[in-house]
Amino acid sequence: MGKNTLKISNAIMWVVAYFGIMLLYTFLNIAVWRKTFPDYAEWINIIVIMICAAGFIFLLKSKYEIHILSNVTPIGILLAVFCSILFFLLLDKCLDPVFESAFPKSEHGYQAIIQSLLKSPVTSLLQVCIIAPVIEEILMRGFILEGLKNNYGVIRALFISSLFFAILHFNMVQTLSAYLISQ
Repeated sequence: MGKNTLKISNAIMWVVAYFGIMLLYTFLNIAVWRKTFPDYAEWINIIVIMICAAGFIFLLKSKYEIHILSNVTPIGILLAVFCSILFFLLLDKCLDPVFESAFPKSEHGYQAIIQSLLKSPVTSLLQVCIIAPVIEEILMRGFILEGLKNNYGVIRALFISSLFFAILHFNMVQTLSAYLISQ
């Protein structure tokens, strides 16, 4: 990110902007694509999400000096895959059952989302496992964390960016899990 710094108020603004983009493509999917093109709605939605994500990244890059994928190495990718599997197992077997029992309504909503995702496995995989994580990493790690580090130090920046990351998941079970793994 270079010499750019970021204040918490600006970070909140960018997270809210991303949330607004998510609301926009969700609204279009529900109100327009599913009604107008029911057979192709999921694929149209994927295309719209990719366009929105590209536009959002372009906007970030036009306002700040962001170097996307500049630190990616094969060892880093292997480490990320290993950590993802480890965290999945730890969360799925240890923490999620605790959170699920503490927040049963949230767990019910989460399971309903999972069932809806299973209806369109290919587009759900693209959206939930590829597009969303890439955009979230660019926003939270590549932009917010890096920008906040310059003003607030590593520990505070990590805490704040992890909190924003967790809040974007909108489900208490997912929010707590996301917060813990993003530390």
